[in-house]
Amino acid sequence: VQLQASGGGLVQAGGSLRLSCTASGGTFSSNTMAWFRQAPGKEREFVTAISKGGGSTRYGDSVKGRFTISRDNAKNTVYLQMNSLKPEDTAVYYCAGDRGGGISGLPNRYDYWGQGTQVTVSS
Repeated sequence: VQLQASGGGLVQAGGSLRLSCTASGGTFSSNTMAWFRQAPGKEREFVTAISKGGGSTRYGDSVKGRFTISRDNAKNTVYLQMNSLKPEDTAVYYCAGDRGGGISGLPNRYDYWGQGTQVTVSS
């Protein structure tokens, strides 16, 4: 499975962005999908994940109530709607796919990774 993330950019604090990640070359609906992020000098951080059918989601504490993950299996795409953005949300955002079960927040559970898209939030 190949993943292509898009939608990053520069936004002011309090603004919104929507990231997209489109899969090709595999069976998208068979994968739990997730978003992680990594800021310079920091470890990769779990943001959110969604189950194969979209019925279950999980969020990192730092984004709860502000970010929403969704997926459209017909379009092989997972989305990350980011609202009320803060400067500390600045990072490269990566989408990832896990062909196993469950909704994990651990990067090493994920089998496929996109190339990342930069999100910069100015104060």
